[in-house]
Amino acid sequence: MNVYDQISANNRKTVLILLAFPIALFVTIFLFALLLAIIANWSLLERTGFIMFALYVEEDIMRVTLGVFPWIIGIVFIWTVFSYLKGGAGILKMAGAHTITPEENRDLFNLVENTAIMAGLPMPKLYLIDDESLNAFATGRNPETASVALTTGIVKKLDKAELQAVIAHELAHIGNRDTRLMLITIAGIGCFTFFGELLLRTAVRVAIGGRRGGGGKKGGSGGIYVALAILGMGVLCLVFGYLVAPVLRLALSRRREFQADATAVKITRDPGALARALSKIVEDPRVEVLDRNPLVGNMCIANPAGTSSFMRFESKIFSTHPPVADRIAALMNPPVVVRRSFLSIILSLIGWVWRILWTLAATAGFLLAIAAVFWQEYEAMGVFIVFAIIGALLSRIGRKKKER
Repeated sequence: MNVYDQISANNRKTVLILLAFPIALFVTIFLFALLLAIIANWSLLERTGFIMFALYVEEDIMRVTLGVFPWIIGIVFIWTVFSYLKGGAGILKMAGAHTITPEENRDLFNLVENTAIMAGLPMPKLYLIDDESLNAFATGRNPETASVALTTGIVKKLDKAELQAVIAHELAHIGNRDTRLMLITIAGIGCFTFFGELLLRTAVRVAIGGRRGGGGKKGGSGGIYVALAILGMGVLCLVFGYLVAPVLRLALSRRREFQADATAVKITRDPGALARALSKIVEDPRVEVLDRNPLVGNMCIANPAGTSSFMRFESKIFSTHPPVADRIAALMNPPVVVRRSFLSIILSLIGWVWRILWTLAATAGFLLAIAAVFWQEYEAMGVFIVFAIIGALLSRIGRKKKER
């Protein structure tokens, strides 16, 4: 796959992500509304059975879904467009990056400029992150508005050839339009996590305010109902932002890092320099400011996740980065690239949609099993657990076939 194929592939993925987000969001809202209906009407479910219950509440669930969905889509759309038009300014701010002038580091500017000329790209804006770790990332809508951010540690600790290889890697992301794809994805996911946390805090304040100044029992209970409604919306946003959307993010494929590595080698003609740089970076990739903004970490040359066990666990499951050891092996022993046919691409997309739908089904089964435990309906809990297991197994069929 050459650079033009990669640009075309990323353009297709951008359209696919823009289509997949609302579809996955609609399914998530529907399942969340179904879960709330089950919790609120458990006695009816006991009397009628699940199929009759689903038919009974179907109209109400669709009314709630269709009522909530346009509002959320509208907010996310405005948020994403605003973030996209701002380019990478918001991401650079979250990373604590600041601009540097040629007078502050002439050698670094010359190195970036020369590498950009070799890559056939305009000179990007250059930023530094005050951190002694080794990492870097690129952002921006297009090559004309792109920026490259480097930690002070990577500038100090790599030699000239290694640093140029890292810069070439980031320029490859710019040239391949990876930065635009990640900008849209981060904006969409960030919207859900931001509003989810905001709504949870608002729900707590409304509940406390309703108890203190509710104006009697009636007013107080009204405040609690409003708080529960806000809490439900907050939980919905967080579930989508932290559980569903990361699955979509993985669909962007970890192959983009391998492709950027390969493009960097084409620019510098020195695979050993990038391999040495990656081996040094992996020893200390953590950027402390990104502990609070893990989404930005997906754009870095190496995963900057913190050292806590939770962050390592989350990183292994949802990281879009392949293991550095695999990347070094690919650099030193380049694989034979086989051009994919149109049919194989279509089958790959069908497999991806299959995995997304069954992952959502498995998640719904798991949540329903928890609800069944809450109401001490252990037979129903068993049914939902079996459903979740079947969904999890079916979600892996496409992946297993691909691995074979």
